[in-house]
Amino acid sequence: MLAALTEYFFVAIVGMFVIVNPLTTAFVFASLTADADDEEREQVARRAVVVSTGMLFSFALLGSLIFQLFGITLAAFRIAGGLILFGIAMNMLNKSEAPDHDKADVRKSKALLAQDISIVPLAIPFISGPGAIATAMILTSEAPGFWYSIIVFFAILVTTISCYFTMVYSKHVIRWLGQSGRRILTKVFGLILAVIAIQFVINGIGDAVTDFIGGLNGSGAMSED
Repeated sequence: MLAALTEYFFVAIVGMFVIVNPLTTAFVFASLTADADDEEREQVARRAVVVSTGMLFSFALLGSLIFQLFGITLAAFRIAGGLILFGIAMNMLNKSEAPDHDKADVRKSKALLAQDISIVPLAIPFISGPGAIATAMILTSEAPGFWYSIIVFFAILVTTISCYFTMVYSKHVIRWLGQSGRRILTKVFGLILAVIAIQFVINGIGDAVTDFIGGLNGSGAMSED
């Protein structure tokens, strides 16, 4: 029993880590919060982790029911997430150096930035994206018993907490890069984020087409009967 639980834990933790990828999340976080101070970065990271953990817990427990209730498919979720990420990527790529502002205005804009990016795109769809949600749902649906389900929730918690620490300590990368490095990092990861967004959309369209063809084949088989 213990050996089986241990094996399932490694399957769950590896699956969640590979899909969420805390390191990539940290680099995107670093580029998005380059102008924020340490306290603001920690608030953003904390809020993003709390929201994403809640999302993953909810979908792990009630994912199939939620999708059926609202008539949502995973393909639609992938496409929507990709479109959101693509809009943010374009903002990162088009970001230019702002002119001098009053300090109060700068702090206000930082606070607004912190509120915006902690939920979208960090929590949704970057940490708790379509892949992570699908993985959590699959792991809990295939769990053969109660303790296996607990292991899935623990794996989610370990993964999201890891995201918090990688995001918080990404500030050292920002300090090392300097102002020019920050601008370059923002452009590079804006491009990477755009590619990830396009891949989300492609995967979503592929899933939608597959579901549509499967539905046609299913209805054709029923009509032949």
